[in-house]
Amino acid sequence: MGGLRALNTVLLLAVFGLLLASGTQREKSVLARGHEDTVRGLEARYAMRHDAASLKDLAQAYLDAQAPGLAVAAVEAAPEDVRHDVYVEHTYARALIDSGRASDALVAEQRVLDQCDHDGCDAWLFASAMRRTDILRELEKLGVDDAQAHPETAAVAYHAATREARLSVVVQ
Repeated sequence: MGGLRALNTVLLLAVFGLLLASGTQREKSVLARGHEDTVRGLEARYAMRHDAASLKDLAQAYLDAQAPGLAVAAVEAAPEDVRHDVYVEHTYARALIDSGRASDALVAEQRVLDQCDHDGCDAWLFASAMRRTDILRELEKLGVDDAQAHPETAAVAYHAATREARLSVVVQ
């Protein structure tokens, strides 16, 4: 009887030890801390308006909150005319990059450049799209689709795409 009591005590202590070691399980927030209120407000605004400006702002807020998958999903679920707004498309390309889909981002960014060529766009957007397209092409050459999974190769692509050529003119 004494041996059985000792065995029960050891088992009870082992179970109690496992309980203490496991700790409490909590839900992990989808959004980075501090972005919840901003995102909620922008979600409500987009739900009321369903326009390109509110979708771009919402997608950018998702990116700022480190939730690129939500940004991609929001853009892909949007009506066709809203989704293909040049600013939405540019933000969508960034979300694709952050989601590890550089080849898809290149296609999206090329649509931005095509729209800028056809309809015109502001200088900031055009320059940003050109730079990003150059970087994405370098990533494609190096066979990298997920820049975050291959940071060294992504850095090489970035430097190759952004290096400047300087010309010296000699006057005689």
